[in-house]
Amino acid sequence: MFVPFLTRRETSIARRAGDAGGDSGGDSGGGDSGSSGDSGSGHDSSGDDSDSSGNAGKGTPGGTISAGGSSTSIFTGGSGGGKNVTISSGQTFAGRRAGGATRDQIYGSKTFGSGYTGYNTRGVNGRGFPFWFWPLSWGSDPGHGANAAYLYTNEYGDPNNSSRPGGPIVMAAFQSKSNATTFRLVADNQTVTDLIPVITSGCSQNLTSNGTTPTAFNASEAAPEQVVQYYRASSLALTLDGYNNSAAFAPESSAADTPLPAGIDDGLLGCLNNTIGQSAPLVDGTTQLAGPDSRAVGFVLLLLCMLHLL
Repeated sequence: MFVPFLTRRETSIARRAGDAGGDSGGDSGGGDSGSSGDSGSGHDSSGDDSDSSGNAGKGTPGGTISAGGSSTSIFTGGSGGGKNVTISSGQTFAGRRAGGATRDQIYGSKTFGSGYTGYNTRGVNGRGFPFWFWPLSWGSDPGHGANAAYLYTNEYGDPNNSSRPGGPIVMAAFQSKSNATTFRLVADNQTVTDLIPVITSGCSQNLTSNGTTPTAFNASEAAPEQVVQYYRASSLALTLDGYNNSAAFAPESSAADTPLPAGIDDGLLGCLNNTIGQSAPLVDGTTQLAGPDSRAVGFVLLLLCMLHLL
């Protein structure tokens, strides 16, 4: 699995493509070209309800989320995987594909919309949910213009939308013990709640002793131009205070990402990035959500046949 900031790349890759792992299975939106971004390999999104190869290892139980009309447990460190299914009629985003993505596909890039196989454009409109979680919502456009429209879609509701899997979007700040570097984790409430103890334990050597708790999303403290890494099909992000990636507001593919500022705590960044990649909660691959139950379908067909014979 390629880990941004830690793993050396053998070849250069286009930085602005909507890239990386996760099987989107979306029913509309971007193009069908192969993934080309900053994370691991994808798998076929042909629409078959086939099992992914990566559903061994549930990980540590986290909280629960509501997705596809069902409530299911999520696991920090779990492998993910499972079936890629069609969300059932009557459920939110019915007809779109969901599930099937694995831990190896968790890394995106700095681009909103990265982390989806089969898309080479930025943005998240019309896409499926390879990890079941909805992509982030950044709120209203503060005035960045037409080139920023892809960042401020209202398709998935406002950041405080409590119906999104995992609950409303929240943040958690992590400050370096060696300088003023501050990173913020931005995701749904359940994801942030589950990751805080894992990060504070695993990165304790890099962090101040001040505890951190989830706080309501605040666009003045975490914004898309501050993102240093997206994860889990752009449903989770790590931002850096003071960073301004002007490429986020430029015409697509017209500008390279702004380099990170000099003097930041690279050790903390590496620890956060690695810990999030290894531990971000995923739906267990053995869990069946939103797809038709084949046993129930078979029973109904049998019952209809019996009634026809009577």
